[in-house]
Amino acid sequence: MLAFAGNSLLNRAALAGDLIGPSGFAMIRVIAGAVVLALLVWRRDRRWADLAEVSWKSTGALALYVLGFSHAYIWLDAGIGALFLFGGVQITMFAGALIGGERPSPQRWAGAALAFGGLVLLLAPSTNAPSLLGAGLMLAAAFGWGMYSLYGRQVKRPLQATAGNFLLAVPIALIVGWSVPDAMPATSPGVILAVLSGAVTSGLGYALWYTILPRLAATLAAVAQLTVPVIAAAGGALLLAEFPGFSFLIASVLVLGGVALSVWRKT
Repeated sequence: MLAFAGNSLLNRAALAGDLIGPSGFAMIRVIAGAVVLALLVWRRDRRWADLAEVSWKSTGALALYVLGFSHAYIWLDAGIGALFLFGGVQITMFAGALIGGERPSPQRWAGAALAFGGLVLLLAPSTNAPSLLGAGLMLAAAFGWGMYSLYGRQVKRPLQATAGNFLLAVPIALIVGWSVPDAMPATSPGVILAVLSGAVTSGLGYALWYTILPRLAATLAAVAQLTVPVIAAAGGALLLAEFPGFSFLIASVLVLGGVALSVWRKT
C-alpha cells in the first residue's frame, strides 16, 4: 500500500510542479518499470521475460490505469486522486468477485459499504468539489487497476507476469503519448520522479502485489487498498503542502473503519 501511495505522490509532485507533462510521465514510468523488471527476471532466471503468463487483457488494463492515472493528476490532489482511484477499484473488484462466484460475508459487505461511504462524502457538492474531468479519468484508471488486480489472482509466476505486462504496455504508452503530446517540456527532476515511479513504486511494488494477490480473496484485496488514499493524503500534506479539507478527514475515518471491519476476525 505504501508503494501505491508513493505513485500518487510522485505523479502529483511532477505535474503540480510543472516538471513534466502527463504523457511524458506515463511513458517514462512504463519504460522504467519494464527495464527494471526485465533485468530482475534476467538476473534470477538468466533469460528475458516469458510472455506465457501475460495476456493482452492484463496489459490493456495496466495501460488504461497508467495513462488515466497520469492525466488525472493534472486536476486532482494526491490524496483526493487516490480516494477516487481506490474507491473505483473497490467497485470493480467486488463486481468481478461476485461474477466469479465469491460470496463475501455480511461483515465484509458492511465494511466495504462503510469505506465506500467515504467516497460518496467526498463527491457531495461543495465549494471544494474536485474536477469532474479529473475524477472521470481517475475512475477510468480505477477500472483498469481493478481488472489488472483481478487478472493477477490467477498468475503463477508474478515477477515474470509483471515484467511481461510492462514490456507489452510500452508501445501502447508510446502511441498514446505521441498522440496526446504534452504542452510542457520534460525537466530533469520530472524525469527522475517518473523513473522512480516506474522502477520502484510501480515495477517492484506491482510484482510484490501480484505475489500476494493469489493468497487474498478479491473482496479483501479491494477493501485493503482503500487505505492508500489516507496514506497519500498524509504524504501530500507533509511533502506537497496539499492539506485536505474536513470532509476528506471524515472520509478517511470512514475508509479506515470500513477496512478494519472487513479484515477483523473474532478470536
